[in-house]
Amino acid sequence: MSDVVIRVDELGKRYQINGKQQAYRTFREAIIRTVRTPLDRLAARRDQENNTFWSLKDVTFEVKRGEVLGIIGRNGAGKSTLLKILSRITEPTTGAVYLKGRVGALLEVGTGFHHELTGRENIYLSGTILGMTRAEIDRKFDEIVDFAGVEQFIDTPVKRYSSGMGLRLGFAVAAHLEPEILVVDEVLAVGDAEFQKKCLGKMSDVAREGRTIIFVSHNMGAVRQLCSRGIWLDRGVVARDDKVINVIHEYLQQAESGSVLQNNDISVKLAVLDSSGNLVRTWGSQETIHFRVEVFCNKPLPKPTIDLSIYSMNGAKLFAFQSDHLASNHNNAISLASEYFSAVFEITNLSIAVSEVYVDLGIRSQHETKYLGLFEQVVVIQVVPPNPVYSRYEYLLHCPATFEVIGWR
Repeated sequence: MSDVVIRVDELGKRYQINGKQQAYRTFREAIIRTVRTPLDRLAARRDQENNTFWSLKDVTFEVKRGEVLGIIGRNGAGKSTLLKILSRITEPTTGAVYLKGRVGALLEVGTGFHHELTGRENIYLSGTILGMTRAEIDRKFDEIVDFAGVEQFIDTPVKRYSSGMGLRLGFAVAAHLEPEILVVDEVLAVGDAEFQKKCLGKMSDVAREGRTIIFVSHNMGAVRQLCSRGIWLDRGVVARDDKVINVIHEYLQQAESGSVLQNNDISVKLAVLDSSGNLVRTWGSQETIHFRVEVFCNKPLPKPTIDLSIYSMNGAKLFAFQSDHLASNHNNAISLASEYFSAVFEITNLSIAVSEVYVDLGIRSQHETKYLGLFEQVVVIQVVPPNPVYSRYEYLLHCPATFEVIGWR
């Protein structure tokens, strides 16, 4: 008997974009519509094709029983769409998916929960949907509640849970009700560090029990720790399918300095420069380095702010800079709405004991927590270590970096 439990065969998903709601028509217009000429129908079909977007296209892979597969890629690469198809939430446009076994999915906080029901009732509801008997759910019930840490509120309607409580219960149900296939999206980012550690430990236990896990995350450290194999999705197609360490390295290396990243609302360009203004991909010990960020919005952004974060390759955040309070001492700091703005971050006296770092960028309005644009793993920079080499903790205590916004317009 084959060990393959998931087979994805030339999968494609197409969405209609810029669609307009169908207006009400008179009886006369309905009659005219039925006698449209072939040329009219051809023109309408072409218009529809021009307003479509392929979230996934010709995606093919197999997953064996007990395998832990990490799926990575930028926002909009098609990761969540793929998981929704695997979880039978949405249907593919082309191709097919073959699954062997029950699927437990956690795609967002409270997925599958009825918010009017209590936590206790939702545990039994989810178990029943997975095809489990009441006796099986009874056997796992105490373990689920203990893992989620919601014993005090187990008979409270889920609609009164905080997002963190809903996440903990949702993950506990998905992981403990013994589905043969566990599908987990980037919801772990909502939890605190302690809960993330518990989740990664539980998924490791699930994998050792011989069950299959599909894990989507922007946390490269978590993906590398948990997964043995990785798939990199790029604009809806499989860019690489290989050992997870090879996939992560190629994915992070593909972002070039000076490249332009876009979403529906915003475009961002990041250039990494040395003290002479040259584009660089290496960061020498205690040398000055500049991050020049240019932002283009499709509409004016009130009091724009740029957040720049630097991570080690295992996903640990080393530094986070915000242009709003750093620019407050500069006379040219932006206070009004603007469609274009830029900032140059200068960092000096930096000594860290890592060989590579990557950069995330977030664009928002001042005093807002929600990002208009979040661009992750924008660029990877090689770090030339200091001499002597300090540990990260020694550096934080004895050798703090200095930084400032030297340009803001």
